[in-house]
Amino acid sequence: MAKRDYYDVLGLSRTADEEEIKSAYRKMALKYHPDRNPGSKDAEEKFKEATEAYEVLKDREKRERYDQFGHAGLGSGGGYGAYDFGGFDISDALRAFMRDFGGFGFEEFFGGTARHERVNRGEDLRARISLTLEEIATGVEKTIKVRRFERCEECSGSGLAPGASEKSCPECAGSGQIRSMHRTFLGTIQQVRTCGRCGGEGKIISNPCPACDGEGRVRQVSTVKVKIPAGVSAGNYMTLEGQGNAARGRGRAGNLLIIFDEKEHDIFTRQGNNIICQIPISFTIAALGGEVSTPTLNGDYQLKIPSGTQSGRVFRLKGKGIPRLNGGGVGDELVQVAVWTPTELSTEDKKHLEALNRSPNFKPPRSDRSFFQKLRESLGI
Repeated sequence: MAKRDYYDVLGLSRTADEEEIKSAYRKMALKYHPDRNPGSKDAEEKFKEATEAYEVLKDREKRERYDQFGHAGLGSGGGYGAYDFGGFDISDALRAFMRDFGGFGFEEFFGGTARHERVNRGEDLRARISLTLEEIATGVEKTIKVRRFERCEECSGSGLAPGASEKSCPECAGSGQIRSMHRTFLGTIQQVRTCGRCGGEGKIISNPCPACDGEGRVRQVSTVKVKIPAGVSAGNYMTLEGQGNAARGRGRAGNLLIIFDEKEHDIFTRQGNNIICQIPISFTIAALGGEVSTPTLNGDYQLKIPSGTQSGRVFRLKGKGIPRLNGGGVGDELVQVAVWTPTELSTEDKKHLEALNRSPNFKPPRSDRSFFQKLRESLGI
């Protein structure tokens, strides 16, 4: 079935501005909303069609593509962020509608009963943990101290003094909510807000617990164990549910957000899951070849240096880097060698070097392009 022009669907001209688009869609959405037309397939299709048109025309980039290319400019089947009737069901349309217009009390406006669940929850907290590359490479368990509210042991979180009881809040009649009616362009709608006197609890305490002053919680320093997986990076975080502040009165605790930092390493630089280091080698090892001790995150490694190695050459040690977070392999260690030149020589050393200097094999080429090309490649230039 061919799609109708989006402007025709909403009854708009092609010069309509954002407010006109929003107003036209709101009018059609209210007219064909399923809550106002229970069981009507025709109204449901028109509601979906209007929502599809609105989703495209309200977005500047999508609208420009639609104006230039029509439905074909949005991709196959209404892609590029648009919807077709095959993949865009009524729940998608309702979510889009409530996303932009859900703050006006539509449940009451459509005749339904809104469900406002009162959730008394403690505040979330944040903490930072600095990790070494060695700890990141293996994973580690840390114990940190957190200053937070804990449930009051004297009153078990009720906030009541011994023998005291709660009373229904006179402000909200025990509902925890204050309802008010307002007249708007949509008609008379009902708004609901949390009762300021009881904080949404629906109860008030006339004789509070002396230990927590009726809050049901007290501030103290607690220890929390954090099991950190291998492969995390600076800026990564993990959430520990229920490890934040205890709620006032009865309710569930907030969460503790752990944010990771990386300590600067003396030897290694991290690049994603790879680590990079530079080691010095003597020019005799560079010329003759041999083995040199190379640091890794798991101890020293004997790196084989082939003869004729140039300064700046990079060797890759497979699997000596950082594990990828949540599995998927391990990065590598990149070792760049730098030929070290001695600064203090004995008379005997100088004689040997002077003899070598007379050999043509110890004179670098002056115009050998292949040499400079190899040097550039070894330096990654």
